[in-house]
Amino acid sequence: MVISKPINILKIIKILKDKGYKISKRNKQNQNNFQGFYFTFLAGIFLVSFFYLIPFTLKLYSNNFATNKTIINESNKNFNKVLEGKEFELSNNEDQVEFKDLYFDIIDIDVDEQDTVRLSASTINQLFEDENYNLKDIRKNKIVKPINIDLLPSEIKSIENTKERKELFIQIILPLILEENKKIKLERKTLFSILNKNSNSEAERNWLKSKLKQYGVVNKDLTTLKIRMDEIPVSLAIAQAAKETGWGTSRFAQEGNALFGQWTWSGEGIKPAGSSNEDTHKVMKFKILKASVRAYQRNLNTHKSYKEFRKVRAIQRDVFGKLNSMELVNYLDKYAETGQEYVKILKKIIEQNKLTDFDDAKVLPNNKKEKSLI
Repeated sequence: MVISKPINILKIIKILKDKGYKISKRNKQNQNNFQGFYFTFLAGIFLVSFFYLIPFTLKLYSNNFATNKTIINESNKNFNKVLEGKEFELSNNEDQVEFKDLYFDIIDIDVDEQDTVRLSASTINQLFEDENYNLKDIRKNKIVKPINIDLLPSEIKSIENTKERKELFIQIILPLILEENKKIKLERKTLFSILNKNSNSEAERNWLKSKLKQYGVVNKDLTTLKIRMDEIPVSLAIAQAAKETGWGTSRFAQEGNALFGQWTWSGEGIKPAGSSNEDTHKVMKFKILKASVRAYQRNLNTHKSYKEFRKVRAIQRDVFGKLNSMELVNYLDKYAETGQEYVKILKKIIEQNKLTDFDDAKVLPNNKKEKSLI
């Protein structure tokens, strides 16, 4: 019986090498090749995932953790389009804005009706006399005391002297118009401050967002916001209030504090006398006179019917630095059904009552911030 000895692999390898054969460790090489492919595959997945997730990560950080952000302001460049007479607003902006967004600060104005007292004409006149508040001094000094009358006196329609009735009406609404213009002027100043910064805080961005909504700018166009956020000439506002209320004697003014005859289809209002059941519109009703003034300004500053009015106002502001009511009134023909006849009446009211004397009047400030505007 032959007993075989164990084969020595090392000797076999040596013999093969001596005869010129090349010996390699194939199993280990295959293993290394597999590992290299595996790591390359994982690295590829990581890189693809990394670059795919970068935009989402940056957006998440910007929305939730970033404290400063630059608001891109191209309004100066776009404003040249206005001066050239080109289009700068979307034609259907107003159709996408809800009534409650435009008038939320008017509908929900903080007023305690129990504290709102209708003063008599004699009491108001005495108050004005005690405060040395008269139109003669205002025409000369251009300074108006911030006297706030919430409701028109019911006796105003009983004042037979036309001049006295007109003066009382102007004295009542003049501070209200100036106060709302001052409010817009402060907001406009804030807007320009935000646009001139390299970066903006979260509070500033939220403020800007609220103003875009309040002025019905659905496309976030800063040019449109700048043009809409501006004052209404005092003489023009007084003339329209006088025309719409018969110098404060109309039913809408007495019962609903409606100074400008604005219509509404969704808000609270008063049904016009003689209107048919098919007519769904009402004259907008307000808690106090100040709310009516604010709604009037918001109407001219946002409604598509007054787009040309705003464009011309923006050109006046940019070229002359002040507003010309006798020119701007030409673009309010759509305010009433009578069109150009309505414009002629407003011009006549402004001229006969020398209302442009009040265009550069200022209401006395309540604090240091407001004082800078005088």
